[in-house]
Amino acid sequence: MRIDLSGRTALVTGASRGIGRAVALRLGEAGARVAVHYARSRGGAEALAERLGNGSRAFGADLEAPGAATALWDEVLAAFGHVDVAVANAGVFEAAPPDAPTGDWLAAWDRTMAVNLRAVAELGRAALLHARARQGEGGVAVRLVTVSSRAAFRGDDPEFLAYAASKGGVVALTKSLARAGGGLAAFGVAPGFTRTDMAADFIAQHGEQAATSGAALDRLTEPDDVAPTVVFLASGLADHATGTTVDVNAASYVR
Repeated sequence: MRIDLSGRTALVTGASRGIGRAVALRLGEAGARVAVHYARSRGGAEALAERLGNGSRAFGADLEAPGAATALWDEVLAAFGHVDVAVANAGVFEAAPPDAPTGDWLAAWDRTMAVNLRAVAELGRAALLHARARQGEGGVAVRLVTVSSRAAFRGDDPEFLAYAASKGGVVALTKSLARAGGGLAAFGVAPGFTRTDMAADFIAQHGEQAATSGAALDRLTEPDDVAPTVVFLASGLADHATGTTVDVNAASYVR
């Protein structure tokens, strides 16, 4: 089966590295024009956009700032005229031990919620409004794929309370957006530990064996193990699964 996304525009947040980069590459290979979002890695994002071709471009935004995700959407819409696929992938994984000073703990909580949940909500709202504006086209106009985590379902270690809570919020948000309909289909993907820069500090501290603990497969999940599922959900071939979150965690958590 070959997925053909020629003529479609996709926005991928956090696309300069990790899962987002792998998703952007797969979307580009399928023919999509990709808005490659980055927070700080402008050079990497621009190089990726050039590699993707299809008129792809890099767009910068600090998603920790209120309204930044909405402004990003508006900028992409102004540049490309429409958005058919939105992949809300950008996230942070910041440790905040319960015994940390209260101010530090709260700051980590707020940063995590801002990037991992509020920015996703902004993007989802923009996608819903854009889908409603395109209802005259009939069918599904916009497909949103959110990236949460197995932590949304099983929880996480005490130093990652904010991370688990934010990802649980993403799952509930995705279901609610799916139920809104209005030309929007919304799906989620919930990876387990994946070999990305975000997980590098944990792996460096605890070792790769800790990261793969409980997994049924014999190697750590790579970004390109997650990307095909995202692209499939974004393709239009799974629209009646709207509201679903798909686990991609090597059976390290089965529900």
